Amino acid sequence: MKLRSALVLTILAAGMALSAFASDINGQWTATFDTQIGEQHYTYTLKADGEKLTGTAKNDRGSTEITQGTIKGDDVSFVENLDFNGNQLVITYTGKISGDELKLTRKVGDFATEELVAKRVK
Repeated sequence: MKLRSALVLTILAAGMALSAFASDINGQWTATFDTQIGEQHYTYTLKADGEKLTGTAKNDRGSTEITQGTIKGDDVSFVENLDFNGNQLVITYTGKISGDELKLTRKVGDFATEELVAKRVK
């Protein structure tokens, strides 16, 4: 009976540790990267609630809400619906979180794919 209780507690502790890992993305992240239209400066404000990821993506032209955000372990994905000179532009992000780095690939509409690394703001 004591062994069973110890096993259950160990499993619960492991589950809580994994949940804490997923929420490690919470906070602000900054990135500067080159694109077809020049250097971009971004601040991502992210918040995890279980596997759901919400927040904002702010650049030199303004701020947009993040949609369709998920975090599963260290895998991250979200969408930025950007208004670029009056045109709607969907930017899809996928990547991985590793400590204080968020390595992302962003697919900009149908015409560009860019790699970036965002750093946690401390």
